[in-house]
Amino acid sequence: MKELLYLKDEQLKEFIEKISLGYRETFSDAKKVLDKYSIGVAHHKVINLISLYEGITISELLKKLKITKQSLNRVLKDLIKIEVVEFKQGKKDTRLKHVYLNDKGVKLFNEIFIVQKKRIYKALLNSSSKEVINFNNVLNKIINEKI
Repeated sequence: MKELLYLKDEQLKEFIEKISLGYRETFSDAKKVLDKYSIGVAHHKVINLISLYEGITISELLKKLKITKQSLNRVLKDLIKIEVVEFKQGKKDTRLKHVYLNDKGVKLFNEIFIVQKKRIYKALLNSSSKEVINFNNVLNKIINEKI
């Protein structure tokens, strides 16, 4: 562990490269499914968030994705066109729109998830419990770190 206190720029570059490659490979696994529906990675990210946070509002999606309203609207229009999302007004605040995956959207999400899950599951299965916990902790620190 002590050697980690002296990470050199080259080692950090390697970590960044591995994170980038891991992202690329995980999302490229789903490319055939995305292509079948003529959608891309941006659509996949939105579908994933809607699946994780059922009934998420537009403003919450914008915050989580860190994109412009215009970009989100473009993606949502495409998802409406292929009939995978639906919107419901808020019960307490009718100005809020909540986004849900409909049955077709859930089916699409599951198609993508099944493909992506194989790579992640295999990697985790071939790791010790300690490695999985440490990996998860490091990812959380990367995600939550304020620069």
